Amino acid sequence: MLKSMSSGVSGLRSHQTMLDVIANNVANVNTVGFKSSRVVFTDVYYQTLSAASGATATTGGINPSQIGSGTTISTIDVLNTPGNYSQTDKLTDLYVSGEGYFIVKDSTGAIKYTRVGNLKFDDQANLIDAKGNFIMGENGAPTLTFDPANPSGIALSALAPIKVNLGSNSSISIGSNGTITGVDNTGTVQTLGRIFMASFANPDGLSQEGSLYMGATGSSGAPMISNPGSTIAGTLITGGLEQSNVDLSQQLTNMIIAERGFQANSRVITTSDEILQDLINLKR
Repeated sequence: MLKSMSSGVSGLRSHQTMLDVIANNVANVNTVGFKSSRVVFTDVYYQTLSAASGATATTGGINPSQIGSGTTISTIDVLNTPGNYSQTDKLTDLYVSGEGYFIVKDSTGAIKYTRVGNLKFDDQANLIDAKGNFIMGENGAPTLTFDPANPSGIALSALAPIKVNLGSNSSISIGSNGTITGVDNTGTVQTLGRIFMASFANPDGLSQEGSLYMGATGSSGAPMISNPGSTIAGTLITGGLEQSNVDLSQQLTNMIIAERGFQANSRVITTSDEILQDLINLKR
């Protein structure tokens, strides 16, 4: 088979993957907290027809002659740029202004991370997300202290699902530093709990778990736990959510580029097939 045909096939596969990623981005253009992805291509193995040689006293130098074998996907990167603030006026909707992720514990006890602050209190006064998973932090008066000199000093095991006393408190509010307060029957403001956040040395290394949850990996590094507004985590803004960071105009432009790349590689395969047919016809 002609090398050009195999190179064309690799181009089709890579551009199909590019279209798949673009389609997922476009589908999530209005998904709260969604982070778009991009595809990066790379070339592959080269066959050397003639090696390079340096100049001598009698001849000049010769450059190498090589033929590439097409393309493949180098990486599919998540673009962790923040999405715009979208006002909702719901006091338990939280927008993260800066770095960091909410820490979530699901029904299996697994820890996940998310930027989506669509929170609420359930009938048992647990602070949960839209999927019913617990938001992690501490209950009552704050006892955990974040030390910038030791950002890994607070362990995940020190956190607990946040549960507040709604019965004897009113006017529940969440501050920019994650502190949850309420006003008791005597009019005294009480601290009922505090939301903690996780930051990562390499947030691009987090794995996407679906439902806008992320998981820690060896590439992301271990989570560094702190309160919102610390030196490693952004502050919370109540009454709003983070919009998708998908740039629709850019995605539609990328779609055209991917389509043209797919068409061009299809044409390479068609032309290679015609050449093969001409070779077969030489026998007749």
